[in-house]
Amino acid sequence: MDAVIYHNPACGTSRNTLALIRHAGIEPTIIEYLQHPPSRERLIELINGAGLTVRDAIRQKGTPYLARGLDDPSLSDDALLDAMLIEPILINRPFVQTPQGIRLCRPSEVVLDLLPPVTRPFVKEDGEVVIDETGRRVR
Repeated sequence: MDAVIYHNPACGTSRNTLALIRHAGIEPTIIEYLQHPPSRERLIELINGAGLTVRDAIRQKGTPYLARGLDDPSLSDDALLDAMLIEPILINRPFVQTPQGIRLCRPSEVVLDLLPPVTRPFVKEDGEVVIDETGRRVR
């Protein structure tokens, strides 16, 4: 199965998502989007494919979101996209695409909806159990 992850290695959610993809036996194409941001068209495709609005896909925590006044509800989607492309840290992460679809994988276990069944136990970096010892997904 092909998979693409828009990854930030400094982000725990992104690292856990990547680990889950690999745990499923898939080596994804990894795009470190801070160094290689998506094109405007690709960003729109990711957002729309995940069923999000542009505002849903913009990251607030740990970004210049407030300093740039991006919380202004009158800003258009185009203005928000411009900001995300100028400062890719504003793109929420991680976006993952497989033949099953596109998701913003927050929390990281959302990625399981895009993967073949995973039945081996999996625990996140912080110790949270995602798949228990019986192979069941913990919700």
